[in-house]
Amino acid sequence: MKKIEAIIKPFKLDDVVDALSEVGIEGITVSEVRGFGRQKGRTEVYKGAEYVVDFLPKIKLEVVLPEALVDSAVEAIRKTAHTGKIGDGKIFVLPVESVLRIRTGEKNEEAL
Repeated sequence: MKKIEAIIKPFKLDDVVDALSEVGIEGITVSEVRGFGRQKGRTEVYKGAEYVVDFLPKIKLEVVLPEALVDSAVEAIRKTAHTGKIGDGKIFVLPVESVLRIRTGEKNEEAL
């Protein structure tokens, strides 16, 4: 099993969730996060004063899935979240040792 963590632009969320559903992903955790990468934030003007916004709003998706679905899920995220502009995000793939469904006691892939 693997865990995919993807940081994407907020306006791409619905499209990415739809694309993941099409490849068979049934459960997704979504968090609103803030951060920056190479774009280093942006400068804004408020009431005539210029200031730097260091952390930009992003969406973090987390999905735990069987290894057989990893490549198709990563490609679905990559294609759907892509705008070609700086700040499109990142996709991380991590190993998962075990999963336990609290309600039923099911373990590992049966718990997904």
